[in-house]
Amino acid sequence: MLKRYPRIICYVIILIFYLPPLFFVESAQNEVMVITVQGVINPVTSEFIEKSISKANERSVETLIIMLDTPGGLDTSMRDIIKAINSSDVPVIVYVAPSGARAASAGVFITMAAHIAAMAPGTNIGAAHPVGIGGKMDKTMIEKATNDAVAYIRSIAEKRGRNADWAEKAVRKSVSVTAAEAKKLGVIDIVSDSLQDLLKTIDGKKVKTATGEKALHTRDAVVVNEEMGIRLKILAMISNPNVAYILMLLGFYGLFFELTNPGAVFPGVVGGICLILAFYAFQTLPVNYAGLLLIILAIIMFVLEVKVTSHGVLTIGGLISMVIGSLMLFESPAPFLKLSLYLVLPAALLTALFFSVTVGLVLKAWRRKPVTGIEGLVGLEGVAFSDIHKEGMAMVRGEYWQAFSDEPIKKGEKIKVESISGLRIKVKREVK
Repeated sequence: MLKRYPRIICYVIILIFYLPPLFFVESAQNEVMVITVQGVINPVTSEFIEKSISKANERSVETLIIMLDTPGGLDTSMRDIIKAINSSDVPVIVYVAPSGARAASAGVFITMAAHIAAMAPGTNIGAAHPVGIGGKMDKTMIEKATNDAVAYIRSIAEKRGRNADWAEKAVRKSVSVTAAEAKKLGVIDIVSDSLQDLLKTIDGKKVKTATGEKALHTRDAVVVNEEMGIRLKILAMISNPNVAYILMLLGFYGLFFELTNPGAVFPGVVGGICLILAFYAFQTLPVNYAGLLLIILAIIMFVLEVKVTSHGVLTIGGLISMVIGSLMLFESPAPFLKLSLYLVLPAALLTALFFSVTVGLVLKAWRRKPVTGIEGLVGLEGVAFSDIHKEGMAMVRGEYWQAFSDEPIKKGEKIKVESISGLRIKVKREVK
């Protein structure tokens, strides 16, 4: 029978192996990517969000959720993020969470630019008036910046069908509202207690992306949390003004050590790395270069205090210059872009102590009389082994040396070494 029906047997085998998967294998679940953004909106934050949006599009996830908590940040970084959101094929949801979080300043723009804007209870949004970063703005410049920001946020709100009038007030009058008020005013779409609650709420909603309308299927979606990479974490950390300030001081310390102790290598390497990292951070911060010059002047004063007898005047001047320069270093009305006074005062005192002690020890060692080698002979006493004038022999420290003197010295007289010239010593009569 097997010989009569070989084809039938083959077909049965094929059905046994290939049909079950068609009936019994479940379809893959939808995937939701979640990232957390906390802190200042800067180039590091912008890069993280842009890369996450790009990755979400490559993986064709159901949606990307940005859990946001920010006091604001840089206008250029904010605009880069909004451009990435607008060009995304995957819906981007901004969820201001957890309770106690805020979306202030640049955070308002980003939240309103999202395809779906959501907030957790106990959060707030608003206060988006532009401020000058890295320099003061006159009345005309403030008006121009405000009008530009108003036009931008109105265009965002109108595109997403949100309250453009409130958005304008957030910029012009720095108004801020709670999550419930924002929902009532039409600033956001949803108030959700948790991420899971949000996923259930948005399930079935339709949004318009760069490629057209898309319905969300998130009720049973798999949540994938994407973390910021180590490189971006490091860059985010050093972009903090307090960390950048410490890196700058460590850089100065390291280079100073290397210059005063050539060949040490390690302090110079560490100092160079710290300074480069500090300068990287400075490009994202509102640096006042007058403050930076005052800090450098303070360090010069601390060094001179050891070499010049000023009775403490240079140290006091250095401390004053260090404190004022540190307070001036980052010029911005935004508190998150300012140095902490609790860091500035200890740093100034420790810097003064560092240079007073270390430079003092270095100079003391440099001025110390050598105790070994030929240089150690200077100042030692000996005996004239022969008559000495232009030429002669002397015994110093149990050794015979060719000696010469500006005055005649008789054999047996005690002598003292004045200097060394090659392998000859200059001596003088020891007067008791």
